Amino acid sequence: MHIFIECETFDDLGGWVVETQSREAMGSFWIFAHGIGHPVKNASTKVKLPHGGIWYFYARTRNWSAIWKRGHAAGQFLLLVDGSPLPVTLGTNGSKWDWQKAGERELTGGQHQLELQDLTGFDGRCDAIFLTDDPHDLPPNDLDTLQKFRRDACHTQIEEDPLFYDLIVCGGGMAGLCAGLSAMNQGLKTLILQDRPVAGGCGSSEIRVWTGGDTELGLYPRLGRLARLLGPICGRPRMKKYRELFEDDRKAIPFREQGNLLLNEAVIQVETDPADPRTIAAVVTRSVRTGRETRRRARFFTDASGDAFLARQTGCEVMYGSEGREEFGEFLAPPQWENTVMGHSVLWETRKLDHPVTFPDIDWGLPFTEENALHRFNSQWDWEAGQFRNQVTDIEEIRDYGLMACYGNWSFLKNRSCRKKEWENMDLEWVSPIGGKRESYRVRGDLVLTLNDILQTKEYPDGTGCATWSIDLHFADPENCATFPEPFQACAYHLQLPEPYPIPYRCMYARDMNNLFLAGRCLSLSHIAFSCVRVMRTLGMLGEVVGMAAALAVKKQCSCREVYTRYLKELKEKMIQGAEPLPPVRKKYDAYYDAYHFMRPVGMYGNAKEDCWVYHDCDGQPKQEIPAGLQKCIEALNLNRKPYAEINRTVAEKSVHPGANDSDSEKNQNTP
Repeated sequence: MHIFIECETFDDLGGWVVETQSREAMGSFWIFAHGIGHPVKNASTKVKLPHGGIWYFYARTRNWSAIWKRGHAAGQFLLLVDGSPLPVTLGTNGSKWDWQKAGERELTGGQHQLELQDLTGFDGRCDAIFLTDDPHDLPPNDLDTLQKFRRDACHTQIEEDPLFYDLIVCGGGMAGLCAGLSAMNQGLKTLILQDRPVAGGCGSSEIRVWTGGDTELGLYPRLGRLARLLGPICGRPRMKKYRELFEDDRKAIPFREQGNLLLNEAVIQVETDPADPRTIAAVVTRSVRTGRETRRRARFFTDASGDAFLARQTGCEVMYGSEGREEFGEFLAPPQWENTVMGHSVLWETRKLDHPVTFPDIDWGLPFTEENALHRFNSQWDWEAGQFRNQVTDIEEIRDYGLMACYGNWSFLKNRSCRKKEWENMDLEWVSPIGGKRESYRVRGDLVLTLNDILQTKEYPDGTGCATWSIDLHFADPENCATFPEPFQACAYHLQLPEPYPIPYRCMYARDMNNLFLAGRCLSLSHIAFSCVRVMRTLGMLGEVVGMAAALAVKKQCSCREVYTRYLKELKEKMIQGAEPLPPVRKKYDAYYDAYHFMRPVGMYGNAKEDCWVYHDCDGQPKQEIPAGLQKCIEALNLNRKPYAEINRTVAEKSVHPGANDSDSEKNQNTP
């Protein structure tokens, strides 16, 4: 008999954080103790044993700092049973994910409490807990076999969402939110799926990147209003990144009424139409916290995943890295294709206190010295890693490298530097638990926008919102590359655009699928062109266009491509109007309006809603029979009402004799 528990489904995560970025490589979510050197609160859950006896406990974990072959394990933790720890310290087993035995315990049948107790605060991690009454029973560790084992052990079945959507947006960053809200404002039945507990992506409090790019300009000055609506009210580069400034809850407000922004819901599978493999029929999602899986169907889909997940799963042609000079003829491109992207940033913040603050003197990770340490009091955009790695399959290692560099450098400055007095009162207040990507896979659309198009201001008939950021290429800093085995610092090259450049609509859908729109990092752009489009307000503005195009595609029952080939004029009309719903304009004010408004329980006076209105005609007579209870309230108000007909006569007379009623006041004003 055995029991398998996914750690992300624990009843109470305590201070542990769910990791979702590496699901493709891991086949699962997992949790880690992100305490910035301070042990976090225990994660806990209940388990019911079918019988008493000796039970053997295993945790799937890894020593993430083992790859540097130095010092103690960074992330150590214990497994507690009914408040008592099992004997083995976990997270010490090796650099690869594997099962580590925590111990054994004789227990009675029935309910027991399991807890993960963090010992270090340095990102100890656990994927799953396995309990068995057989000392020879151990789950598989091969990913494919383990994946099937997980589903069987957890009795996972795919449920069906009973709703059929016009548009499903996969990804809740700025581009995905704007695409979804734009589609909603166009009247589409829309669903937005976000695998994190908050919306906003890089612009959320989990990552804390400021939004960039100008909006509301060019041919379509109403584009970009949603991007501004969903962006932070204040905040700019070099300003301290307080959590509150990123307003996670405010981003979700526009979706609250319809309840169509699902947080902690990850897309794990894409299904195409058996009769037409170029058409996506559904996505399968998994609840991050419960493991529940659901099939969700729609007419159209938007890949705003940040990693082109839908496009890659359906076999679309994608681009990765830096294209060679011959590919598009871009003078800034390298001579040959390079497996180089703009990196992933683990940002961090500090605060200065009025007393000394300690930080662990760590002995793991890369060694820092007076010669190689970065004598920094805060992080900026340049704290960047993973430029030469795959941002999907290697994301755990990329994020870990950024964390290690932060912890190791800070520990040296606090404990060993000859200048440590300068950092004595400095506290490492916040470190992003997941970090933010700049670039990943891009999808080939009907048009790939290039540097030459932008610099030559080439006019395309389907230009939409404008890129205004400079060509902003990030590179691994050469000095950092020479100092460390792998860089964690970047430098940048900027080239100002000649003028705001409209991004063609043909960059916003996958050429290999009929019903797949693109939003965010996966747009159809060359690596260099992407560097000026990638900022969040620009991507949000382009997401608005995607929502409009989806509305046209639904209305006209056409493909993403046919919006361009057949209905471009209508799309332009929508862009002129903008994605933000405008309040109705009353051109005439001759409609009579005289009423009392009371709120009463539904059905109290035969009312279908709580609103109870008592309207009067122009002569001041009620338009309907007034319930006695409301009549009593009206009399109690004793309001000096006038029939509208009498008001109109007064207004008419005043217009014939302007200023007649004001003569005395005018005389008084002219009297010295």
